[in-house]
This record gives sequence, structure tokens and C-alpha cells, in this order.
Amino acid sequence: MDQSFTRRQVLVGVGALLALSGCSREPGSVNYSVKDVTATKPFYIAHRGSGDNWTEHTAVSYSQAVSHGLNAIEVSVHATSDGVLVCHHDPSTLRMTGTGLTIADVTFAELQTLRNDARQWLGPAAPLLPIPRLKDVLDAHAATHIIFIEDKTGKNLVPITDLMKTYPKPTDHFIWKQPANSASYLKARAMGFKTWGYFTPEFFGTFDRYAKNFDMVGIYSSATDAQVTALVSHGKPVICWEVHNRSTRDRMVRLGVQIMMCSNVEYVMSDRPLNTSDTFSTGLRASGDLPWTFDRAWSVQPTLQPETASIRIDDADTASYSMGSMGPISEASYSIHCAFRWPDPGFLPTQHVGMAFGQENDSPYRVQKTSDVGGYHLTVSPSGELALYRRAPGEIDGTQLASISTTPVQPGIWTELSVAVASSGITFSRTDGNFQQGFAPDATYRGGYFSLGKNYPGGPPVEFKSVNVS
Repeated sequence: MDQSFTRRQVLVGVGALLALSGCSREPGSVNYSVKDVTATKPFYIAHRGSGDNWTEHTAVSYSQAVSHGLNAIEVSVHATSDGVLVCHHDPSTLRMTGTGLTIADVTFAELQTLRNDARQWLGPAAPLLPIPRLKDVLDAHAATHIIFIEDKTGKNLVPITDLMKTYPKPTDHFIWKQPANSASYLKARAMGFKTWGYFTPEFFGTFDRYAKNFDMVGIYSSATDAQVTALVSHGKPVICWEVHNRSTRDRMVRLGVQIMMCSNVEYVMSDRPLNTSDTFSTGLRASGDLPWTFDRAWSVQPTLQPETASIRIDDADTASYSMGSMGPISEASYSIHCAFRWPDPGFLPTQHVGMAFGQENDSPYRVQKTSDVGGYHLTVSPSGELALYRRAPGEIDGTQLASISTTPVQPGIWTELSVAVASSGITFSRTDGNFQQGFAPDATYRGGYFSLGKNYPGGPPVEFKSVNVS
């Protein structure tokens, strides 16, 4: 499946988002059912409403996922103290709203004073959105789409399934989702619902015990190839979550996984570049632009700075930022341009930043750390030295191909870089001030993905802007 998306045009405010989702299809024009889950490979489910694209578990995220062609959404459910079923992942509202209320201990009216805030992940222009009632979400989508629904506390099966039964042909549209060691599948199956049991890492050793209980099984994306293969061997349709990038999708498909519970549908459902230049000035993260790890995803996401049309990378670890929205570059010859600066003094002579490019896929590529994908990286040191390296998968340092000396880098001043890739080799240059360039006659890697890098632990932070492909 190959689709193009226009998130930057639609995610400009709550009103515009809701208007788009409301007008994207005629009522009754689609009617997906659970049999469709295994009819298409890969099949995509919007994980939390696709939380890499829109604020997770909100009416907007569900509607936008549907309007972008998703047949299925995933919904997590809690109940307030006055019995209102709401869509939210955590039992507490702290992570998403900044206010630590336990949903089970407060009324729905109290909950409605809060707003989901995903600006740390999506960017400062992301709208603040309310926690929706489950009934409102199901009213919008239950008659036409597939809904993977999870009772997050395990205490609300009866009110949730009672509500599910009020919609047309509920067993055609709902799939009961629970951890693999949960017994609630028995009651859901007795009502005629298909079931999905998922295995988190601490239960990867229990496939033989629990996989037989469910119509579909799920595995977390951190699983090894051997673990995924072991679960696939049980013969049940396997769902992988969380799928953030294309390389995870491709690995899972290769291992026999049929279904992707995807957090990043705008990007992962396409194999085309979505942009040719960065969108930092919008204050919204482009789909496919992702930090090097998802374990601490929100905390390692660079800060978008629309006032300077830049991003600020200040994680305490060696960090890279995939510009997946511009990949894969398919042309045989192309150039990548960017500008960077250390906004503050205090950088050390041994520290360097730069860009990596030529990767065959969007797996993380961190300089001075091992990577699963090979490619090149261009580094810039405070002294002004530009050095080009080639690195194979699993290597740390790689092989230096060429270097040039330029004027020292000054704090607070933007330094402009460019790499030009051609069949004959790679030209790299510094284009601010006096133009200087180097060349390496190497054609080992010609993949179409690239990333930006802060190639040292600790401070100071580094900023990038004016990233584009030509």
C-alpha cells in the first residue's frame, strides 16, 4: 500500500482537523469487518489513533486515522468514578495532561477540565485536546470500522461489552484485546467476539502456554527475530506493535508478521518521501522524523523551534535524528544540505556533529555507536575539520575516506554543510563563508535515508535548520 499524506495542511487546529475528518467520506460508504484484518498483508491498525501523527487516544486522532485510509483503530478504555467509559491509555492522566489524576477516582466532569498535551512529542503547534468518551468515539466509527478495544484495568468488561453490543453487527467490528495472560478472552469469546492476546517482553517465554487461547496474537517490536519466528510458528495471525518506522515494518513482514499496529501511519504506510525540505518552522514534527530510540521517545525528541525554523538536540546521550520524511531519496545523484550551530560556548575540541546518509533503511544510525545499517557520516569538529567516514553494519568507528580543514566553528554562528552523492563518489563541503570541499571516490552505499547527529554524550546542545534534498 502506497499513500501520500497532507498532515501539515490539516493539523492546524482542532476545528480544521474535525472538519476534514468529518468530510473525508460519505456516511455508509465503507463497512470494514474483522475478516478484513487478515485479508490484506500488511494490514494496518492505528495504534492509540496513530500517536506519532496526532495526539494519542483523542477523537481527532481516531478520526484522522480513519480519514487517512485506516480500516482499524485501537482504543484503550478506563472508567471514571461515576461510570463513564473514556479513551485513555494510562490509569493516571499525568503523562498526557501534566496533572496527576487517577481516572477511576474522579468524575467525568473533573476529567473534562484537563487537556491531552502531546507538544513534547508532536511539536509546540500541536493542539491541546480533551479526553473523549468511549461512546462518542464508537458512535463515530463502530458501525463502519474495526476497533481493537482494551479494558486497561480488567474491571470494566461488562459495561464495555454492553456498550459494544448496542452497535450494528458488533462481532463484525470489535476485537477484544488483552494481555496474553488475561482470562477475559473467555467471556469475550462467549459473546462471539474475536480476541487478540499480546505478549509484552516479560511474557516472551510463555508463547506455548497462552498463544492457543486467542484468535490473534501480538508481539512487541523489541522482540528478537527468533522470538518473532517462535510466535509466528503457532499459526495464528501475528500483530506487531508499536510500529514507528519502515524498517520495523519490513523486518516484521520478512519474519511472517501479517498485521502492523502502527503509531506512524502517515509515514509507514508509504514508501515515498513526504517532503524535500524540513518543516521545523511549522512547529509540528514531520511524519517520519524520529529520534534514535523509542524507549524514551518523548524525552529524546528534539525541541522544535519555529521561531528560528530549527530543532535543538540536547539529549544526554549520543543522539541521532532520522529525517525519514525526506526518504528514501531515489535519485542516483542528489545533494543534502543543512546548517548547524552550537548556540552556546563550552563545546570541547573532541566533540563533533554532522549528518549520516546512504542508509538502505531508516534504522537508527548513531555515530560512535553500532548500527544495524551501513552508510556514511560526515562530521564537523569545533576546529573546522570536516571528515567523511564509511561504516559497515556493526562497526563503531568506520573508515575515514577523506577530510578537509576549514575555519573554526564559532558558537552561535550557523555553519552550512552539503554532501553531493553521485555514481563517481561523494563530494562534501562547507558552504558558509569561503567555499571549501572534499571528495571521496566511493560508491559502497547508495541507500536513500539520512539523519542528523549530535555525536557525543552530554552537552552542549546543537541546533539544525535548513535541511533539504535537491
